[in-house]
Amino acid sequence: MPRTAEAQAFLAAHGGTGLAPLAGAIGDVLQQKGRCVVGLDGMAAAGKTTAAALLCRAFGGACVHMDDFFLPPALRTPQRLAQPGGNVHYERFAEEVAPALRLGQAFCYGVFDCSRMALAGTRAVPAAPLTVVEGAYSLHPFFSTGLYDVRAYYAISPEAQKARILARNGPAALCAFEGKWIPMENAYAAAFGIRESCGVLLQAQPGGAQGQHV
Repeated sequence: MPRTAEAQAFLAAHGGTGLAPLAGAIGDVLQQKGRCVVGLDGMAAAGKTTAAALLCRAFGGACVHMDDFFLPPALRTPQRLAQPGGNVHYERFAEEVAPALRLGQAFCYGVFDCSRMALAGTRAVPAAPLTVVEGAYSLHPFFSTGLYDVRAYYAISPEAQKARILARNGPAALCAFEGKWIPMENAYAAAFGIRESCGVLLQAQPGGAQGQHV
């Protein structure tokens, strides 16, 4: 298991210098417990997936993606979508992922395919020193109480967020993000005080991130 200094050096060499506070928090937990589970929540297009991949490479870890828990059509009722955080299949996460994370065991979970609007295959997650659950809704209170050793939130300015989504997904997707997905994510974060509950805050910057312990 790489020491924190080695992991920090890896991050610095791969554009992840701003992740240093999060890497430091992970290193502290690994030193104390031997394994660490991180919840990395935050705003759309901030860089959560990229950050999680870098951290897993730096420490030798595995990743769970909240995008794999998109809410299936049968559950997409007006009542459910009106709930803060209702736009994620939190019940399935609580059943398929949370118990194994608490025990430090390898597991598999179903992957939702938005192009088919159905589950399509599974993703295997090995037992590893570090497991990062990344994506909006990863700190949903339905399953997150006592689950994570480190809670982190990744923010981005509205201007940078819009530019990234436009470049990554195109104009049509940007309209969907601005009209639906971003308001829902913001409502969830505000309702549950997600940012305020985190011990590490990251702020997206051109070419990287800026992080801090709070």
